[in-house]
Amino acid sequence: MSRKPRTTAAKAVEYKDIDSDLSFCQSQSSDEDGDEWRPPEQKAPPKTTRAAATERKAAAKRPAKPKEPKAPKVPKAPKEPKAPKVPKTKEPKTVKVPKEPKVPKEPKPRAPRKPAAGRKAQVSKNLKDSVSSGLAETKNIVKDDSAGETQSACPEEERVEATGTSIRTKEERISFIVSDAQQANTWADEGTSLFALKVEKQEVKEEDFTFDEPCLKKQKTSGACLGKPTVLPTSEAQSLRNELNMNWDLIELLSKMTCVERWVCVNIIVLLREENTVPFMVRYRKEMINHMDADAVRDVQMVYEELCCLAKKTQSVIQTLKKDGVLTAELEQNLRSCQSADELDHVYSPYKKGSKLTKARRAKALGLEDAASALMESPHTLDLNAWVKDGVEGLSSMEEVVTGVEHILADIISKDPDTLTYLKTLCEKSFVTLQSSVSKSALKEKEENKPFQGHNKSGAEQNKNKDIDKFHLYFDFNCNVQRIQPHQTLAINRGESLKILTVKVNIPDRVKSDFMRWCINNRWRPKTFAREELRTIIKNAVEDSYKRLILPFLTRNYRTKLTSAAQKESIAMFGRNLRQRLLVCPVRGCVIMGVDPGFRHGCKLAVLSPTGQILHTDVVYLHNSGQQREADKLRHLMIKYSCSKVVIGNGTACRETESFFADLISRCYFHPLDVSYCITNEAGASIYSVSPEAVKEMPDLDPNLRSAVSIGRRVQDPMAELVKIDPKHIGIGTYQHDVSAGALKAALDGVVQECVSFVGVDINICSEMLMRHVAGLNAGRARNIAEWREQKGPFSNREQLKLVKGMGPKTFQQCAGFIRINPQTLHSAKSSPLPTPAVPDKPAAKKCKGKTGVNIASSFNPLDQTCIHPESYHVAQRFLSLVGGSLDQIGSAVLRQCVESKVRTSGVEELAQKVDTTPETLQLIIDGLTQPPGFDIRQNFGQADFKRGIVSMSDLRVGAVLTGRVDNTTLFGAFVDIGVGRAGLIHKSHITLDKLPASQRRRSLALGPGERVEVRVLNVDPQRGRIGLDLIRVLQ
Repeated sequence: MSRKPRTTAAKAVEYKDIDSDLSFCQSQSSDEDGDEWRPPEQKAPPKTTRAAATERKAAAKRPAKPKEPKAPKVPKAPKEPKAPKVPKTKEPKTVKVPKEPKVPKEPKPRAPRKPAAGRKAQVSKNLKDSVSSGLAETKNIVKDDSAGETQSACPEEERVEATGTSIRTKEERISFIVSDAQQANTWADEGTSLFALKVEKQEVKEEDFTFDEPCLKKQKTSGACLGKPTVLPTSEAQSLRNELNMNWDLIELLSKMTCVERWVCVNIIVLLREENTVPFMVRYRKEMINHMDADAVRDVQMVYEELCCLAKKTQSVIQTLKKDGVLTAELEQNLRSCQSADELDHVYSPYKKGSKLTKARRAKALGLEDAASALMESPHTLDLNAWVKDGVEGLSSMEEVVTGVEHILADIISKDPDTLTYLKTLCEKSFVTLQSSVSKSALKEKEENKPFQGHNKSGAEQNKNKDIDKFHLYFDFNCNVQRIQPHQTLAINRGESLKILTVKVNIPDRVKSDFMRWCINNRWRPKTFAREELRTIIKNAVEDSYKRLILPFLTRNYRTKLTSAAQKESIAMFGRNLRQRLLVCPVRGCVIMGVDPGFRHGCKLAVLSPTGQILHTDVVYLHNSGQQREADKLRHLMIKYSCSKVVIGNGTACRETESFFADLISRCYFHPLDVSYCITNEAGASIYSVSPEAVKEMPDLDPNLRSAVSIGRRVQDPMAELVKIDPKHIGIGTYQHDVSAGALKAALDGVVQECVSFVGVDINICSEMLMRHVAGLNAGRARNIAEWREQKGPFSNREQLKLVKGMGPKTFQQCAGFIRINPQTLHSAKSSPLPTPAVPDKPAAKKCKGKTGVNIASSFNPLDQTCIHPESYHVAQRFLSLVGGSLDQIGSAVLRQCVESKVRTSGVEELAQKVDTTPETLQLIIDGLTQPPGFDIRQNFGQADFKRGIVSMSDLRVGAVLTGRVDNTTLFGAFVDIGVGRAGLIHKSHITLDKLPASQRRRSLALGPGERVEVRVLNVDPQRGRIGLDLIRVLQ
């Protein structure tokens, strides 16, 4: 029922209003009373925040589906008889009935998953079987069909990925596919859609850029998709529905809310029920999730979990109502039909304990429900005088009876789905605006403080005035709800919560008049002739319903959707910024001095070895008397440890410390060393320095010196150091206190796990903190691995992980592919005598941390240093035999040439058939075999910028062209460090398509932390410390 309005919204948003970010036609949720809307509390479930905004993007992205193209596909069951074509492709595999080829395909989702599947519910098992059989059937169908006939659920995604630049586009949300060669081969077989090409042309013509648009889900929409069933087996769909006990189809609703094809949703649910992690699915189950990236899979996971929670909550509500004796069959059906928490609350709120009895329920208690029904069904037989009862409150006069009937009709109208759908359609065609103005209380406070401006005011009063002034842009603000930006919504909500702003939603009067006309003449027209006085009752009921019930509901609905969308985009911005901060390229192979600057307490120094070991710590007072003595001390330390790189934190005294080092460098004070320095973000270093993890890692160091160590290590290996700090404290994103804390934590933790897993960890040298974030591991398992490593020495191969306590088959399957055994570190660890004395110090009871009775070889396997999963080792061996290579040649130029030659002559798909695997798995094997030893995906990302001189803000001139590095991105622009101590702002209006590489044009703001840019100075405001910049181009 909500799909028709979706179509209208999609068209308006997609083509007429490119900046629009919202569609308000999806859910109907409200309380009956008309209380003023307030921003949702932070303790709201995190899933709602992500899912609500995902829902609104689904609306804008499915213009092709509202007309139900899938319905024709079911009648095209006649095309199912084309199933004879299916056996043609698979004839060599079996000689049975055409449906039999599905069976050999059943084990395709890899054997290691079956042990875990056995532990799951029978529903999951059936679902998995159905998916596998569907996969086999449709792969053959797709091969026979032309690529032009393949349809995509989301034309927007088809537009992005069907172009030749899709190889780079796929990286925009960092799917971590580790080489261009892999991308090229993975996408080489993808057919192009004529529709996609047409839409691509439209995109080129667009002048505007949608900065607030979340990144598209990466879906492979060509005929290369594996296992896309035309129709989901009804038995499995029914079993899922019975399990949740709701009136809607889980797969269908999940597909509609996330804009992901049904067969992909089925596969993701199967994988999640088998306890697979998102990084594992994205890297090793690409064919099952249609090449979606981690963010897209997490979106589906969040919505799926939300729907499961909704089903549990619905069941709880039904039990409560049954216990109270107010549950009717109709009410139960309404509850089980709810598709969101808002809808459930809308239906349940009148029956909540403690809530006042609504006017409609009071009238129903008086028995007027039959009168209301008669008014609509057979008004010619209705005599309201018969309902008048003297002495009964509410029935004592004709006026009271009429009022009661009007209240019942108003309640029925306000909860009718068709009525609400029509009203939302009217609103979409109208100019609905969000208006904010300064509140009377804020104006009063400001006026009261004016006479005392010359006197000394308390700090609290001054801060209050500053808070009021911060919102001056919203003192008289009015914007179309479809064009309002996420940061504006969050700012208005914050101002409202501080009682500085008053906010309302303006719906044009024309909507009310059209709505009443439609209700009286169409939807709520009596079935037989009604007298004039009865028609007046219906008219009054419609007007009362609109004014008292529907209008407050629409207002709350708009505010909730705007807030959810803004929170979702803010959280997505946090995730993108965190990902790029974690993936900054490490500075390896040199000694580094970390400096935590300060005035009174001096600058804390930490000299770190190339591997991050602490060589020396000290405190120098660079900004007091005796600077020459401190300079001599610095030179002594630099020359003693051959340290040529200095990392300065960007906190207090940063500019003064930078000036001091720049002066020494300009005088060649450190000769013969060529010293350079860089400024790094020290956000969170102080919090980490007093954390239990820091105390455990550096027990003998002063907390101030631990900060210097952390600052230095942030440049040596940013990811390994930043995972020790809560992502919220790293200084990324904006409005973190205005979004759901739970949703933000879940999103950022997912990004950290994704980054750590895709980069990979060397199990013999990585810290316990880093291991915790590998997919499949947690704090307990990481601790067990570290203790096993201390007792037994380094791991020689991945199989030895099975000896660690807590490492079951499922855990091993999830983490094994992301763990590396580096032969160099293995050799150095074995030759080091350090682990040996550690064994006697441990009590004998600690031996239980390992498993006994398991025989595992201790020899090194060269495949353990690659991204190839142990479940595919036998395939890798067959492929090496096919190309004439050996394990000793992994990463060598000789093997690379052999593999490239073979791929050129035969192609990945043909080779995959020869070695009996999928093209996706073979491509991953090719990457693992051809990447050089020690390959790191971060080497393609930018490094910290080291410099030797300093520029101040006073040196800037309007029109000057500079290079800088993006420091942070927000919903309204990007802050760029141009080396003057203050970051300049590129407003999003200056980030246009023509200035961006093709690979970044579909990203939400197109820029992220760490990217190098060339900018032009637009304005400089030294008094407020603001620099306005214009983007010239992104440096690559």
